[in-house]
Amino acid sequence: MQELLGIGSRVKHPAYDKGVIIRLHKEAYEVCFFTYGIKMVGKQYSEWEIIEAVSATEEISLTALEKSIKKVLDQYGAIPGLVELGHKWVDGQLILQPGEEGVKAKEMPIDTFFHKIVMVRDRLRVMEQRINSSKNLSDEEKVNLQQYITRIYGSLTSFNVLFKYKEDHFQGEKSK
Repeated sequence: MQELLGIGSRVKHPAYDKGVIIRLHKEAYEVCFFTYGIKMVGKQYSEWEIIEAVSATEEISLTALEKSIKKVLDQYGAIPGLVELGHKWVDGQLILQPGEEGVKAKEMPIDTFFHKIVMVRDRLRVMEQRINSSKNLSDEEKVNLQQYITRIYGSLTSFNVLFKYKEDHFQGEKSK
């Protein structure tokens, strides 16, 4: 019989990839998978890889569980770090003024625009990780896709002026 896993155990499922057991039920584990969210997996399931087992009898603190889940999510870029807007832009407005007469200008708070730029960056990072960890792509295909992503980062460098910290900047081909 398979060892009973406890809360905080880290596993790798063949279909759902890496996850952390967050709750025990009578017949199943409740597992938080980065890519697929929370799924129920039967306790008799034996096709996954146990990355780090925590005994079911061992008590785990909430802090330890949070660290375990955070570790998995951090590894896949699911928890974006705090990205701050440069001080000079706080409470500012982005105004797009059309060159054609009679067409109304488009305005939006600059922090809304900034948030969208940060989301694009974070999604590009996740795409990079998925490409690099793909078992279906050849190394040549991975390199070709990575070059496109690098060019996308390069195209986004004009938005670096919005970021408070240089380490949050986009970097294109020449900078890497």
